[in-house]
Amino acid sequence: MARPSVAAERREQIIEATMNTIAEHGIHGTTLDRIADAAGMSRGHVRHFVGNRDRLLHDTAVAVFADQSGEVGSILPAGIDGIEAALDYLFGPVFNAPDRENAVVLGLVELSRVTPEIAEVLTTAYTATRLQLAELVAAAHPHADENACVTAAYGVLTCALGSVFLGDFDDDPSRMTRSRAAAEALLASL
Repeated sequence: MARPSVAAERREQIIEATMNTIAEHGIHGTTLDRIADAAGMSRGHVRHFVGNRDRLLHDTAVAVFADQSGEVGSILPAGIDGIEAALDYLFGPVFNAPDRENAVVLGLVELSRVTPEIAEVLTTAYTATRLQLAELVAAAHPHADENACVTAAYGVLTCALGSVFLGDFDDDPSRMTRSRAAAEALLASL
């Protein structure tokens, strides 16, 4: 098997360092100097391999939201084939963990308010997720109105994202269960 190029290895190393830096210092504290320190290389090397900070943050957003093919897609893992599996993931401990990835996503959400390229990546990912959820809802409720399925998909997604957001500061052990129950009540209304 061919060895990946040094440039590809360095880009991956720098993107990992960027995620760590966002998680530790927030999006506004994520400087090229801090990223370089986290990556164990000079700022000049970081710029050589990934360009400027804006390009690096865009590439990091793409890396966070890319599917297995490398394209920005749904935040649901591959293999989700029904609404129950989607709910298990969206309201499960992995998605709801207040970890590095969630800190990075929240930083990118903050940045998307002023950076249209980042907003486009997030919009693409969450639109793909919403559409996938709408298809799963429609499959589970074949007699429901299409617009009602789309609305329910929005509701499920916002319940899940709200639960993740609250998880950063709310240690209520029933949060995930109650958030899922709210999503299930919405689905039951179809």
